[in-house]
Amino acid sequence: MIVFEKQKLQLNRYQADGILLLTAAIWGGGFAAQRIAVQFLGPMMINGIRFLLAAAFLLPFAHFRVEISKSNLPGVILAGAFLAIASNLQQLGLRYTSAGNGGFITGLYVILVPFFLWVFWQERVGWHTFLAAGIAVIGMLFINTGGALRFSSGDLYELAGAVFWALHVILIGIMVRKMNVLSFSIGQFAICGIVNLLSGFLFEPFQISNVWQAGWALLYAGIISGGIGYTLQAIGQRHSPASDAALILSMESVFAALFGYIFLQENTTSVQLIGYGLIFAAIVIAQILKPVPADQPRVSDSPHRIDQGLP
Repeated sequence: MIVFEKQKLQLNRYQADGILLLTAAIWGGGFAAQRIAVQFLGPMMINGIRFLLAAAFLLPFAHFRVEISKSNLPGVILAGAFLAIASNLQQLGLRYTSAGNGGFITGLYVILVPFFLWVFWQERVGWHTFLAAGIAVIGMLFINTGGALRFSSGDLYELAGAVFWALHVILIGIMVRKMNVLSFSIGQFAICGIVNLLSGFLFEPFQISNVWQAGWALLYAGIISGGIGYTLQAIGQRHSPASDAALILSMESVFAALFGYIFLQENTTSVQLIGYGLIFAAIVIAQILKPVPADQPRVSDSPHRIDQGLP
């Protein structure tokens, strides 16, 4: 059994990377589960249920105590807001695109992260980032309509979601170095879940029978992908360099396509496979060629500059 408190949990880099790889596999399966759930419920209702399930699942591990200081509360609220926006865009996109497309387009957050660090914290953006971005754009064109300059609405929702996933990843890297992982996870899940559930009741049609029909998919998305997956991400990011974390978590897109093929019989064309390969290559380039100067701390790896304030 994993003990989550910072002072008791000691992991080396390779153990942390293994946890992040497991997280990527769990999240990849989540795309297939969400693709099933969206056939029965609206995006906000799905996310409301699954994130409240995630928070409830984690509460016993925290001994039913959530400790969030006043100084950390704005960061937790902001994380919950980013999570709500990103997850709704992702869930909405999965109504109109495949689990594989959703996984690979969402994975573009890895390329967006250094751009946001450049904008908000003035970190240097190297040529490799622009190269990766260009390759990723070509890959997205290949995924959609054989390379024609046109995107389905689902893919555009996924792309917009990738922006907020990037912001969420950066914020997690900040907050897990400042507070207890479980308290942070439960806090952001509760905020995200409550906002989504209330919005779902107000703006989406709802029947209790649909919840039962989407039951196992909601349980996977809530407890396994949410409660376990996001917490493993937070643990892994605490003990793994940001460069490792972003690259390993990008494997989520590969697992999403694999599980979509196995469980949903989603077939891909050869052109789409080329697009998947280009996006994955772009993600790898964005990380492998990333320079990390020894004498210059990075926001994504160090809490010291971040503690001065959030963007």
